[in-house]
Amino acid sequence: MVKGISRRVVVVDSPDQRFFEQAIFIVRNDAAGEGVTARELVEEARRVARNYAVGDHGRLSRTWRELSPAVYTVMGAAGIGLIWLTVALI
Repeated sequence: MVKGISRRVVVVDSPDQRFFEQAIFIVRNDAAGEGVTARELVEEARRVARNYAVGDHGRLSRTWRELSPAVYTVMGAAGIGLIWLTVALI
């Protein structure tokens, strides 16, 4: 026996189908009471799915994520070296 309540959902096809086929959004019960149309719900779901797949990150953030771990290691070693040099010279 299955118990529960019926929920409304919006299913959106993923704009980037390398990893996900669809996104499923569960619609709040009070959304219909606020005068939101079905078209507005679908458009909002598409906008959210598109932004999530693309990411709301700037070019700088993307560059940092794509750096090799070796670059992070060198940057960390250089930072520690500069701190050590500063302390040693004082």
